[in-house]
Amino acid sequence: MPEADIERICRQHSLPLTAQRRIVLQALSLRPTHPTVDDLWSDVRQAMPEISRTTVYRILETFAHLGVIRKVGHPDSAARYESRTSRHHHLLCLQCGRMEDLDDASLDTIRLPGLKTGFQIEDYSIQFRGLCSRCSAPAKPRLKRRKTAGRTKA
Repeated sequence: MPEADIERICRQHSLPLTAQRRIVLQALSLRPTHPTVDDLWSDVRQAMPEISRTTVYRILETFAHLGVIRKVGHPDSAARYESRTSRHHHLLCLQCGRMEDLDDASLDTIRLPGLKTGFQIEDYSIQFRGLCSRCSAPAKPRLKRRKTAGRTKA
């Protein structure tokens, strides 16, 4: 995320632009995956060793609450975050936990149900669960190593 965007976002929401906020948002924007707090904390600590995990978590939660980033649900795992806030969908591997973005215009035009509960849907995203190409590929047979007799000197 460009520095100017981070400054604009903080100004818009009356947040001081701290070095911690700047570095966390930059780290998130550099990851095309959907990192966890721990993933980002590991990245950020390389440039700012004194930053705590709690600080990274609070920054992410603050920006997710403001709609600047998204918190993505992941069953059986820690929450993940992404800097992409436009509507898109996800593919989730149930074996390795990998999560990928899925862009398909037909999914954006799904007719939403008429709910009689008074609930008003503002947005949605669809998550497909299955096996990624790596996990669904047949296992390659392992070659057996031939044992060679050990030689001893006489």
